[in-house]
Amino acid sequence: MILTKTAIREAVEAGDITIDPFDPELLNPNSYNYRLGHTLKALTSSPADPRREPETTTLVLPPEGYVLRPGVVYLGNTVERIGSNERVSSLIGRSSVGRLGCFLQISADLGQLGAEHCWTLEITVVQPLRVYPGMRIGQVSFWHPTGDRMPYQGHYGRISDPAPWAPSPLPGAVAHPALTGQEVAA
Repeated sequence: MILTKTAIREAVEAGDITIDPFDPELLNPNSYNYRLGHTLKALTSSPADPRREPETTTLVLPPEGYVLRPGVVYLGNTVERIGSNERVSSLIGRSSVGRLGCFLQISADLGQLGAEHCWTLEITVVQPLRVYPGMRIGQVSFWHPTGDRMPYQGHYGRISDPAPWAPSPLPGAVAHPALTGQEVAA
């Protein structure tokens, strides 16, 4: 069950949901508009490899904005600390930004119970797009979970800076001896 504008406001006031800073003007009928922080990390690893440390370039967004380029994955963060031990958050892009060719939260829109921080945003664009620090870029909705509640204890649950992947072996992956360390041609 998704929370409405009134329920989100009441949950924030009761301390069941954290949105800090909270501005009632950013409430929608069943979500809250979050804003883009002041820092981006552009992923520069080529190819990107989940088993290796990512290479990134840190960009501080100037007041006049910064133009995102197609073909680059940018990691930003929310201005707001968002989270809850009682509600599951889901972060998506705003349709107004999507209409400009911006994809936000490419594959990881679902938050976890107990994670409370400035969320890392996965951003890519299909055409050059200027973004600004503090702009409304996405929305978060909150859902009522059913069943046993188990708070998230993982790596990303408290990180507030834009965070690239943490290298780790892929679960269930088995390295093929003939392909180890080599690229596979399609």
